[in-house]
Amino acid sequence: MVRIRLRRVGSTHQPQYRVVVADKESPRDGRFIENVGHYNPRTQPGTIVFDEDRIYHWLSVGAQPSESVQKLFKIVKLDDRFTRFKAGEDKETLLAEAKEVYTALTQNPKTTHAPKA
Repeated sequence: MVRIRLRRVGSTHQPQYRVVVADKESPRDGRFIENVGHYNPRTQPGTIVFDEDRIYHWLSVGAQPSESVQKLFKIVKLDDRFTRFKAGEDKETLLAEAKEVYTALTQNPKTTHAPKA
């Protein structure tokens, strides 16, 4: 079974994640099939970027998103757009709408720091 899941990258205590398509049996940071996005929870607000064209492809051939990736899909409303894609709506229109969502989410992101006590 193929899953869309997070792969941790970054230094100790500074996590960033790549959204990858991987076999279910592969380790978290091990072998993957394709990189389809990234997520940085350390910015305010969190930076989420997906290659929606490739995600639509993988979802249409049966890949299952993990729970954490499904939550990210809901934040950017990708699951709604994929439902409309399956219903027959034009892919170019959906991708243009997605681009607007991503530009609205990434307004001047600053990395968060823990307050010094």
